[in-house]
Amino acid sequence: MELKNNVARIAVAAPLLLVTGLAFTQGGETPATQNVAGVAWVNVSIIMQQTPGYVEAESTFAVEMQGYQRRIQLLQSELDSAIADFDRSSVVLSPSVRQQREEQLRQLQQSNGTRAQQLQVEASRRERELVGPIEERVSSVIEGLRAERNLAMIWDVSAQGSGVVAADRSLDLTGTVIQRLQAQQ
Repeated sequence: MELKNNVARIAVAAPLLLVTGLAFTQGGETPATQNVAGVAWVNVSIIMQQTPGYVEAESTFAVEMQGYQRRIQLLQSELDSAIADFDRSSVVLSPSVRQQREEQLRQLQQSNGTRAQQLQVEASRRERELVGPIEERVSSVIEGLRAERNLAMIWDVSAQGSGVVAADRSLDLTGTVIQRLQAQQ
């Protein structure tokens, strides 16, 4: 998901800042009086599930994806059948006919592979078409909260490799994001 990637890019340094204890200081201040840049976190997986329109978009995509998968399976079945026919008849074919049929099989395999790739690209485009606007709304609300609260960064704790083992629940903006998204409807 693009949103997860965007949030992850924004917040990639957050765990490092927290772990290393880096803080922004003004000349000679002691650690107790340092100004620490604000950070917060969200769980984008939960936000997406509760964003109006997301479940419907995912459901629509799942149904459409079954159609793409059926077409890819038909292409594979066609190839498997052609290979089985060739295997059954190859012993009685002359060398030149056998070579010709092998070339036809290679062309069919290449053609089917190209078509399967096209279907996968089409499926990805369709997913972006259905879910992209929702991800943009979520990203916009998160960015708005970041600016409104003057936070240095917000990171997604649901992202793979977030490195978050434990976090202060008072820094969780997930509920606030969900409320704002639902209020937009």
